[in-house]
Amino acid sequence: MLSRCLPLKNRLSYLVIVALCMFSCTSLSPQTPQLSFNPVVTTGLSSPVDIVNASDGSNRLFVVEKGGTIKIFSGGVLSGTNFLDISAVVNSATTERGLLSLAFHPAYSTNGYFFVYYTALNGDVTIARYHVSSDPNLADASSGQVLLSVPHREFPNHNGGKLNFGADGNLYFALGDGGSGGDPHFNAQNGNSFLGKMLRINVDNFTTAPYYTVPADNPYVADPAVADEIWALGLRNPFRWSFDRLTHDMWIADVGQDAWEEVDFRPANSTGGINYGWRCYEGTHSYNDSGCAPVGTYVSPIFEYGHNSSGGYSITGGIVYRGTAYPDLYGWYICADYISGNTWLIKPNGSGGWTVQSYPGLQTNIAGFGETESAELYAVGLNGRIYRVQTSVTLPVKLQAFRAAVKNGQHQLSWTVDATQPVSRFDVQYSSNGSSFQTIGSVPAVTSSTSSNYQYLARIPAGENAFYRLKILEKTGAEEYSAVVKLELSNDNAVQIRPTLVQNERLTIQLEKAFSSLHVMDVNGHVVRKKALDGSTGTVYADLSGLAKGIYIIKLIGSGRDVVRKIVVQ
Repeated sequence: MLSRCLPLKNRLSYLVIVALCMFSCTSLSPQTPQLSFNPVVTTGLSSPVDIVNASDGSNRLFVVEKGGTIKIFSGGVLSGTNFLDISAVVNSATTERGLLSLAFHPAYSTNGYFFVYYTALNGDVTIARYHVSSDPNLADASSGQVLLSVPHREFPNHNGGKLNFGADGNLYFALGDGGSGGDPHFNAQNGNSFLGKMLRINVDNFTTAPYYTVPADNPYVADPAVADEIWALGLRNPFRWSFDRLTHDMWIADVGQDAWEEVDFRPANSTGGINYGWRCYEGTHSYNDSGCAPVGTYVSPIFEYGHNSSGGYSITGGIVYRGTAYPDLYGWYICADYISGNTWLIKPNGSGGWTVQSYPGLQTNIAGFGETESAELYAVGLNGRIYRVQTSVTLPVKLQAFRAAVKNGQHQLSWTVDATQPVSRFDVQYSSNGSSFQTIGSVPAVTSSTSSNYQYLARIPAGENAFYRLKILEKTGAEEYSAVVKLELSNDNAVQIRPTLVQNERLTIQLEKAFSSLHVMDVNGHVVRKKALDGSTGTVYADLSGLAKGIYIIKLIGSGRDVVRKIVVQ
């Protein structure tokens, strides 16, 4: 925590968070974990959109490719062959159509059934069941059985696309409103259409068509105006949504129309029968509310963001992190914007509201999030990559210290590690905001079985706030990140004066922030020397020749509070 580091720094010229601390000292508040997307697969995939585990003890991740194939990622290696190939029945000709999701039956380890969500050749949204073959890494492509086919032929967009089993053992899936723009057929509010809805079915009927039943406690089973399968209404395009594996709460990211993206939340004890308000409202804002009830009648999002650079244009829903590798991420819901790359963490604030932490421009093209059996978080990008979603705490070596200081007007980084056999190099990464990092240099790792010391001089103007981290590249090709260190500069610690006991009639001043002028005053406040600085930084000099011996005051005038120091001339 920050409060644990500060006592070590109160006499230093620079407030260096984590500098000189042991690496276990968290660099920033645990309420604001430093999130990153670490690419672990960069080749071998074509338009991946979903990544899920089978909960069968194998620790495999299954990667869904939009074109109709599924591959296995296991032990850090992507399989070269397909677990399933149903490209012959999948329409993936447009951006939003294709094989979109996969869910394994809760009893997959014993019954071998899994379910897929895809757009059929005619465009219809299709839910189908398949079975694994005798080879656990190969599905039986001939075992496909369609459970549900929803007409979706008029427009190619807004197909929804995510399957999840709930803690109740039922299969939930959310469909888009049918496409075009503005829900022209008002599907999302039409109880006789599955479009624009969250559906809930029981799929334990493996022998008799239609191979599913409607749970008796579905909210609309007694309502003739609403189809029995419907769990919730009023969605636009809930492309990605999830259950919290610990609390079983439901998080839905609903892609917006012209102006707003939203995240909807329903607690695990909700009985369904919910209306999220589209197309009457886009988020909390009126869209086409003719004939609609007031906005308070509908369930409003817990979070929304506008269509702009600080927000984005297409939300990809994520997952609440429940893993153990990154304790500072625990309990946060992670979602990202596909276009802008902006990413958000959301969690309850304990007072009935929500805490939101934003990360601008973190990673674009994120199409889906998934978690391992041990609840570690991954994401896939339509650009063909798999990312590990992480904060900077797990390292291939033990980082004993990570220090920062200022030297000759620049930032000097130094670090010590216990051993470096598994590491090929350290990339030094810099950020001006603590979120978006760029590599500014590299330091080769030495081969050592004992501790090793490293240094790097960052050629960043020292008058700026700066954030640094290490990207640690292992010889296996794996990558990890250190925690972030932060340098903050105030006017007081932006000045170093030497010597304070002047004997050679010249004063040397190191400026790490810009000042307009320097005044030398006697003890009565009279200005005896004046020097224009004009925003100079770095090393400047003051001529003190001819001054009588005694005490003088150095005053540096700049933006904000001036800096005053005392010297003695001998």
